[in-house]
Amino acid sequence: MLKSRIIPCLDVNDGRVVKGVKFQNLRDAGDPVELSFHYEDQGADELVLLDVTATRQDRIAMLETVEKVRRKLGIPLTVGGGIGSVEDAGRLLNAGADKVSINSAAVRNPDLIHEMSVRFGAQCTVVAIDAKMTDGMFQVLTRSGTTAETLDAVKWSATAQKLGAGEILLTSFDRDGTRSGYDLPMLNAVTEACSLPVIASGGADSVQHMVEAFEHGAHAVLAASIFHDGNMTVAEVKKQLAAKGIEVRA
Repeated sequence: MLKSRIIPCLDVNDGRVVKGVKFQNLRDAGDPVELSFHYEDQGADELVLLDVTATRQDRIAMLETVEKVRRKLGIPLTVGGGIGSVEDAGRLLNAGADKVSINSAAVRNPDLIHEMSVRFGAQCTVVAIDAKMTDGMFQVLTRSGTTAETLDAVKWSATAQKLGAGEILLTSFDRDGTRSGYDLPMLNAVTEACSLPVIASGGADSVQHMVEAFEHGAHAVLAASIFHDGNMTVAEVKKQLAAKGIEVRA
């Protein structure tokens, strides 16, 4: 049984970490390089670095920032934002990413998942799914939440697995930045539809929220606001999770 992972998320815009609510009203949260090392020191198992405007600006995620982070970072790093091809993914991996996260490009061209998996391995291929509840289904969103697709997140997660994805990063648009807890119905539906490791994202405000996510099938939890705002450290989260019976990495 794999131990549960705690993953701080760094959303980056114009070289700075930002945080908003439902992908909007972004506020400054610090320097991505400094925060990366800070969270590693706290005991983070992995980091996710997402360039939140890369896709809309038709450019690849910040290679220079990835290189700076990788020079000292010792934990796995997932990078996403603006990846449109296998070549883009390769540039990020060469810059120091351990995994590459794709969302909009995968929806436009599902074969990209297979191509990345064949070239770099499933372990490097993360499919990010942003979704919200619409008319009784979890509707996939692309381009940083600005475009609604005629695609169901639950079915899409199963398709991504068949195409060769190694992991799903599942973000609830409705819960993002609200600190109202993870979207448990969506998480439960996706973890039942596919057997890939699923990272729950969007809405964390407490250790109890994380416990609930793990109880509903998450293999890892992503959090931003509670760490950026200094409400809790990763070490404190892990200590409390362990006390509640969740197996976490030392």
